[in-house]
Amino acid sequence: MKVILKADVKGSGKKGDIIEVSDGYAKNFLLKKGLAEAATASGINEINQKKAADAYHKAEELKAQKALAAALKGQIVEVKIKVGENGKMFGSVTAANVAAALKEKGFDIDKKKIKMDTVKTLGSLEAEIRLMENVTTKITVNIVAL
Repeated sequence: MKVILKADVKGSGKKGDIIEVSDGYAKNFLLKKGLAEAATASGINEINQKKAADAYHKAEELKAQKALAAALKGQIVEVKIKVGENGKMFGSVTAANVAAALKEKGFDIDKKKIKMDTVKTLGSLEAEIRLMENVTTKITVNIVAL
C-alpha cells in the first residue's frame, strides 16, 4: 500500500515521502496513529508541487546569497576603537563590531555569520563571512584608533 508520511517515521522515511509499505503496517500503525495518509492521486500531486516549490525557493535564496557575497567580496570596513597612551586597545574587536561597521555601509549581516579571531591590536585583518552553506566571502577589516 502506498502512503504519504505526515511526520518522520524512524525506519520508514521523512515527512512528505511517498513510500510503499505492507497493508497491515499502514492500516494498523501509520494510519491509526495519524503518521500517514493513503496516497491518492491528488495527494501525490500536492506533494510533488510542494517539493518543486521548495526547490525553487531554495534556488532563489541561494542566488540572492551569492549576489550578496559578490557585493561583499573585497569590501574594506573600518572599526574605530579606544586606545590608551601607549597604543594599547581598551577591549577587543569582535564580530559584533564588524557587523555594525558593515551595517553602516548598507549590509545587514548577522554577527554569527562573521568568522574572525578576537583582535587586540591595531592594524588590518581578514574576516570570513559565511552567508549559508557553500557561500562564503572575505572582507578586510581595518582597526584604527578613535
